[in-house]
Parts: sequence; C-alpha cells; structure tokens
Amino acid sequence: MSRTWVVVADSSRAKIYAAATAGADLVEHEDLVHPEGRLHERDLVSDRPGHDSGEAGSGPHVLDEPTPAHVEEMHRFAREIATRLEQGLNDKAYDRLVLVAPPKFLGALRDALPQGVAGAVAETLHKNLVQHSAEEVREHVHTLL
Repeated sequence: MSRTWVVVADSSRAKIYAAATAGADLVEHEDLVHPEGRLHERDLVSDRPGHDSGEAGSGPHVLDEPTPAHVEEMHRFAREIATRLEQGLNDKAYDRLVLVAPPKFLGALRDALPQGVAGAVAETLHKNLVQHSAEEVREHVHTLL
C-alpha cells in the first residue's frame, strides 16, 4: 500500500493531505500558516537601507539587502515545510509526495527539500490551490495519485 501526502502550498500557507490509497479521499493532516508571507515588503523591512560614504573617490552608495525581505520569507517558509516533510518521512508517515504550488513557490520548496524527501516526490502541479477544499484539490490531483 502506498501512502501519499499531497502538499498544497503558497508563500503564506501549506496544507498537508494524506491519502491511504490512490482512490482514497484526501484527509487534511496538517495546516501550516506563515503570516509573514502575506506582508508587503514595506511591512517586513523596518527602515530604509543604510548609506555608506564610500572609500576615497568611490562616492556614496546604498547598503542594501541582496535579497528582498518577501523573497527571504518565502524561502524561510519553504524550509519550514521541508523540515516538516523530512520529519514525516523519518516517521514513515508517507511513501510518496505530490507537491502543488504556484511555480515560484514550488521552485523554492523543491530547492529546500533534503535529498531523501526530494526522492519521495512523485509528482508536481503548478497551481495555487491552497484556498480550495480537500474535494477540489482531489479533483486536480486525482490522476497524480
């Protein structure tokens, strides 16, 4: 019997569904929320970038973060989900993974997955279904199970 977890996520929320068999209903196993993923850049950064007068002859320039704060929050949440998925794999809670997320977040999530978890990914779907019910998610992923 192949136990499958279906992870439906975006940058601010992830739902983990379990399906005992390919024909089984999806049962919500866990709901992870990351409210910082919904914030605007201006709400994540407390002030303007710093300034540096520069070395002699180079002139002043802005000291800026190399990665925007909202992108860093997206990667932080992807790592949190990856940690949870690794725990589930270590606990033998699933054999296969189906990842469903918008393309940008799906890329961040795949990058964050440890090797063992990445090996359990059977299918991916580039859609934002995090606000949909389990039945609606099932309609989209039934051929992937």
